[in-house]
Amino acid sequence: MKTGRLSFLMCSAAFAGTSVCSASAAEAPKKNTSDKERPNILWITFEDTSASNFGCYGNNDVNTPIADSLASAGIQYMNAWSVAPQSSPARSSLITGCYATTYGMDVHPVSQETPDGIFFPQFLRDAGYYCTNNNKTHYNTTRDNKACWDECDKEASYHSPARKPDQPFFAVFNSVTSHMGRIRTFHTDGRRDYTRAGIYPSRLTLPSYVPDLPEVRSDYAGHLEATQDVDKWLGIHLAELREHGLDKNTIVFFFSDHGGCIPRGKGYLYESGLRVPLIVYFPEKWRHLAGCANGKQDALVNFTDLGPTVLSLAGIKPPKHMQGKALHGKYASKEKREYQFAFGANQLHHFMPVRAVTDGKYSYIRSYIPYRQFALRNYYQWGMPSNKAWDDYVLRGHNTRPEWALPFEYTKAEMLFDIENDPGQINDLSENPEYADILQRMSTALEEHIRSTKDLGFFIPDTRTGVNQYEMVRKTGYPLEDMYSLVEAAGMGRIEDLKLFEDAVTSPRTDFRFWGAVGYATLARAGKITECPAGLSLLLGDSNPYVAVEAAY
Repeated sequence: MKTGRLSFLMCSAAFAGTSVCSASAAEAPKKNTSDKERPNILWITFEDTSASNFGCYGNNDVNTPIADSLASAGIQYMNAWSVAPQSSPARSSLITGCYATTYGMDVHPVSQETPDGIFFPQFLRDAGYYCTNNNKTHYNTTRDNKACWDECDKEASYHSPARKPDQPFFAVFNSVTSHMGRIRTFHTDGRRDYTRAGIYPSRLTLPSYVPDLPEVRSDYAGHLEATQDVDKWLGIHLAELREHGLDKNTIVFFFSDHGGCIPRGKGYLYESGLRVPLIVYFPEKWRHLAGCANGKQDALVNFTDLGPTVLSLAGIKPPKHMQGKALHGKYASKEKREYQFAFGANQLHHFMPVRAVTDGKYSYIRSYIPYRQFALRNYYQWGMPSNKAWDDYVLRGHNTRPEWALPFEYTKAEMLFDIENDPGQINDLSENPEYADILQRMSTALEEHIRSTKDLGFFIPDTRTGVNQYEMVRKTGYPLEDMYSLVEAAGMGRIEDLKLFEDAVTSPRTDFRFWGAVGYATLARAGKITECPAGLSLLLGDSNPYVAVEAAY
């Protein structure tokens, strides 16, 4: 099937003039379907791409006519967060409708023992939908990642002969064309001439938080080329729907798994790692399910919402355990989200829990091991030439702008950014007294969220092995509140919490000993203690390597 201009024309013909609600409408369009009819639902997903990579999200350096057309015909979410800046915890949140931290599925890419029956496609199958995934699962669970699908392989499709005539479908297609692997070439020698794709590296407008280096421009150009390929791929899927007469009966979701591929994007809890493109298109037949949502929407939405939304569109009431809210459909939530949250564990090789919250105006990032840099060397991401060049530029003393050194400095326990006026998140406001009330408000919101979702992401990786943490903390009455208080104190490093750390390092609980060591280290780095406490010295011989290494550090 041809792409490019032909696909754009097909897309335009199929999706033009289909705004979901007129500007003067006071209520949703009238329902024009029978109660027995149900829409098809198609997820077109791709990887490692920020919202800012698309023309409809304001990028003037890229050509994405298919996505731009879909956005103009559908609903374009301007404040959609992935909730995690790496693929497996992001997908774990998508498939469950919950923050992956609730099930301990937050470390990338580590499989965790989890409860049964938490993957939402099974609820669709039980209701008569045919569910296919082609073919990315990558959920952080030891359970069968494919069991919730009717088909899950490279050939999986709603065209399957196993799908009954007129049986509604939920189908997921994922492209890796924009994955970081495309520009993970270690050097830029022999790269394609991106100008042939209409992308001119020398003319690109770089994000404010990265240095202007040839390698950065090359990587960014390569990723924008990949974004254009995603756009063509979207056109193929939309044209295929139309060719098979399915376009009038299929609701389309188009989104990335998390933020993009130039440094300080993927893997980081800045907007560049979390804010994703999310476009939802409703054909006329199913516009009533959209309510009055239309055009660009500024509401805070995140990946925990998409599972409940699909269920709601299918006429299925989302189960109570789901933490997200249905955006559309029969069970659409009327609540307006005040905050949304995100989490990071760094990855398997560097356990470093970080959490974030935004209200749409401000973004707050909390680091619980603040004596580690955000720029921990991730062997995979440091295959990008831009990361290696940035290293050389800063560490050899060539840097000319302080903000370009930020990822290489020790983190702070708290950071606060005005993302409306500082979208690059360069100017940290956490120590500005004028923002003290906002800082406290955001901090409180995050702490309440951690507790309400029973965040399991503060257990060190090896105490999770072979343990269903979700069930363990409930069956044993594990003192999560004591853990949360210890973790928060360890990151802040207040001298008045010294007794808390003294008790923690002698605890029979391995994770408490680890966080007690973190608390001592935070105090020591700030010069608040100058001698090694006896309890910390004893941890050098701890049977758990995470604890012993943290104590030695």
